[in-house]
Amino acid sequence: MANGDENNTKKLHIVMFPWLAFGHIIPFLELSKFIARKGHKISFISTPRNIDRLPKIPSEFSNSITFVKIRIPKIDGLPKDAEATMDITSEEIIYLKKAMDGMETDVTNFLEKNCPDWIIQDFAQYWLAPISTKLGISRIYYGIINAWFNCFLGSIENMINTNNCTSPPKLEDFLVPPKWIPFETKAAYRLHEARWMVGSSQKNVSGVSDMYRIGVTIKGLDAIIIRHCPEFEGQWLKLLEDLHHIPVLPTGLMPPIVESSSDEKNESWISIKEWLDEKPKGSVVYVALGSEVTVGQSEINELARGLELSGSPFFWVLRKPSGSRNKDPIELPDGFEERTKDRGIVWKSWVPQLKILSHESIGGFLTHCGWSSIIEGLMFGHPLIMLPFLVDQGLNARILEDKGVGIDVPRHEEDGSYTSDSVANSVKLVMVGNDGKIIREKAKEMSSIFNNKELHDKYIEILINFLENYRKVKN
Repeated sequence: MANGDENNTKKLHIVMFPWLAFGHIIPFLELSKFIARKGHKISFISTPRNIDRLPKIPSEFSNSITFVKIRIPKIDGLPKDAEATMDITSEEIIYLKKAMDGMETDVTNFLEKNCPDWIIQDFAQYWLAPISTKLGISRIYYGIINAWFNCFLGSIENMINTNNCTSPPKLEDFLVPPKWIPFETKAAYRLHEARWMVGSSQKNVSGVSDMYRIGVTIKGLDAIIIRHCPEFEGQWLKLLEDLHHIPVLPTGLMPPIVESSSDEKNESWISIKEWLDEKPKGSVVYVALGSEVTVGQSEINELARGLELSGSPFFWVLRKPSGSRNKDPIELPDGFEERTKDRGIVWKSWVPQLKILSHESIGGFLTHCGWSSIIEGLMFGHPLIMLPFLVDQGLNARILEDKGVGIDVPRHEEDGSYTSDSVANSVKLVMVGNDGKIIREKAKEMSSIFNNKELHDKYIEILINFLENYRKVKN
């Protein structure tokens, strides 16, 4: 590793290469902007369609961030023009991983021609490990979700061995905290959630398991960076370092900024704001289950009835998952919208989520527990009503309930179903119940960490300093 002041004057060339999901692409782009502001050059790799769909970046980055379009091959099982998880169903994601593996040759050619100092990659591109070693490029894995999910997966060997299938992980392995976690924690999956984890540890059509991808990616890294901060559940960052024996650098929580100008003239926001302005302070529960969660008809019905039974005003963003090719309209229970029209809205298109969450009439957030959504909710001190579905969401719900900032909606252990009563009781408890007062207060307290931009920017500064000072010496 090179070290010393003379390196600080050298401007770095850093390649950013996220997984093909906008929940990953956007945090990678945000991190790119922080690094580019320090005068470093970014090459941002994705597919042509994904790059074309990105929000326009400010002109200040026109010379520092270059978008590199690399095509994915057409493969059986992947719909035409699908280039991101938002274009497909959850069952088709395995084909997108296989297609992304087909970018290897063009990515290698780009790296050979451009000789960057660093490549900051996601979990899926396990094939970058030998390429970067051969080319002498320092390599980082950027985990856009929190540290406890990465710790839950265990050691590199643990992940890589899932491909051998001699002793594949079983459902019960995920129902309790793993033995390598040395402190007290509620981090564990429910039975219905654990099936997803078992699936991710099995080989799929791409020829490898998701866990194998992560294990090979981490092996031989120069560092891991992660969207987490020591002030919130910091012991997980140390455990991650202990598990992998490489530096783990938090980026902080990277709380997004509420843009004031762009939405003010937006017709949707104007009508949403007018509706919110009429509601008492802290009375409205905001309901949004992310853009990629598939919620079945019976689950929608129970959620609707639960919101009706709760008596709370609600603003419910109900859109089909982006990749849904089901042309049928979303059905709500007969008469639901008519009966709740004076206190609730069901909004079926895009909304400016941050602006809604920042409105003073919002008093709680019913969420699928994606890490970005949790950060946005707790930035504004909103208590959480949690309905997790996939990946890290179940772990997030356990830990946040244990921290006292929200409640995990009771569900059937086997199939994950919930009832209108379980939804209504959870909403009432968090929004108005005396028992929920302590949850509401804890969530408000948490905003002092989650909304502290100065604190989180400090971690980005430390990370950039690391990038500038610890580079492999090229032969």
